Amino acid sequence: MNYPSITLWSDSSFFSPYVMSVYVALTEKGIPFSLKRIDLSRNQQLAAEYRELSLTCRVPTLQVDNFFLSESSAITEYLEERFPAPEFERLYPRDREKRARAREMQAWLRSDFMWIRQERPTEVLFAGERFPPLTPTAQQSVDKLVAAVQRLLLEGQQNLFGEWSIADTDLAVMLNRLVLHGDNLPVQLQHYAEFQWQRASVQLWLAESGKNR
Repeated sequence: MNYPSITLWSDSSFFSPYVMSVYVALTEKGIPFSLKRIDLSRNQQLAAEYRELSLTCRVPTLQVDNFFLSESSAITEYLEERFPAPEFERLYPRDREKRARAREMQAWLRSDFMWIRQERPTEVLFAGERFPPLTPTAQQSVDKLVAAVQRLLLEGQQNLFGEWSIADTDLAVMLNRLVLHGDNLPVQLQHYAEFQWQRASVQLWLAESGKNR
């Protein structure tokens, strides 16, 4: 098969959960791609060269031949359409309503939970760092997230919608900010997050992150 030329731009430390989401999506699709790094600490994302590539001046940015796209959930939806099943693996559920729910979860995880992200940053996920106990405000966010996930995740179910979707990886990132830190979560959610973290595509990303520490 003749694949297009694909490049994924990442933060240089490989700490971005949004780059991780796209990396996992590309890996699940089985599409060859190359990685390039942008040093956010030196504001390389604001340099003129990168501005020409990324409309938002952020990572990830995906290049497919001469097409450039930023924002991770937009990229994963594009990849699902550009490389559709059954020729390529699915990133979203087959069922229409479940697909909508997966996109709802992706959008929510990106637009909410600021306090969890601040108090359990990605250094927890990719560098094993430790931080003070959660503040009451952050704990409220945790409680809201837990209540929602418990509504979706049926007893004994390993994925949110029966079959794996990219929303499972995105949710596992948020939950593992807490699980890997040793914060208190229901056992069902701990097991879910741990199971998702063992997926081969996720482990490949963790290996990339480890190489760049």
